[in-house]
Amino acid sequence: MKWSNENGIFNGNILVSKNNEVIYKSSFGYTNSSKTTKLTNDYKFNIGSITKEFSAIALLQLKEKDKLELSDKVSKFLPELPQWANEVTIRDLLQYTSGIPDVNWKKIKSNEDIFEDIKSIHTLKFKPGTAYNYNNNNFFLRLSIIERITGIKYKDYIYNYIFMPNSMSTAEITPIEEVQNIAIGFNNKLIDDKPDFLVGGAFVTTADLLKFLNQLHSNKIISKKSLYELGKQFQENAQSSLGKAEYRNKHLIRHMHDGRGGNYDAIMISDLENNFDIILLSNNYQGKLFEISDAIVAILNNQEYILPQEVIDTK
Repeated sequence: MKWSNENGIFNGNILVSKNNEVIYKSSFGYTNSSKTTKLTNDYKFNIGSITKEFSAIALLQLKEKDKLELSDKVSKFLPELPQWANEVTIRDLLQYTSGIPDVNWKKIKSNEDIFEDIKSIHTLKFKPGTAYNYNNNNFFLRLSIIERITGIKYKDYIYNYIFMPNSMSTAEITPIEEVQNIAIGFNNKLIDDKPDFLVGGAFVTTADLLKFLNQLHSNKIISKKSLYELGKQFQENAQSSLGKAEYRNKHLIRHMHDGRGGNYDAIMISDLENNFDIILLSNNYQGKLFEISDAIVAILNNQEYILPQEVIDTK
């Protein structure tokens, strides 16, 4: 990890747990582009698409409370949407098989714009349940359904039913009102990312993310049956609601998810058979987290490891 930092490959925080004990935790680099304040383990990072797990878990929690069925059509909860909402199921939103086109980012200036953009969609890309297309409109519709069923803001639901019950005391859902211990994304030209105004993103510490994984994998947040449902893929190499999940006899044995937002980069890997977790959170994207995590996995498995390749700036 020191080598990776010294060679410009990693700026961020890392946590490694083995046999339910933290065996390595450290911070490398700086909190923003000014490079005046060094990171500590208390800093929170944007985890990109990993945050999608929270919305998926919320829907399964509501299913366990008999508030919905995965076969329910989106129109049941959002009747103001066009005709296609009578064909798309909640399961489609979880498995990215809805056929709904991706967000038209050129039109989005606020959270209200997202739903208006979805309402303006009149034609699906394919018949729901017949193909796979990973995009964020599936995620934003999950949030709207959760709010419609519960009558509270999505942000409040996640705090009340995922973060607080699992002692994730510092975790935040965007937009964040009080900025404290937030690592700011920045690029190699030392330009900071702009703040994220959209609802649904998450900023977490490595410690809080480990708490989440421990509780999720021990069926404290949702049942074993629900956990299996969330890990289902529409096809090989497709993303599930848990990223990449591997099961044996419907029992989760591996869970890997990565995420990116601006210059934030994140990956979490859980090997439940060998009982280890790896969490890497960065605020300076270099595209090297998979190489770094592969090396750490090899070390934990007492195998030879390969150092990540150095970043070569050709500009």
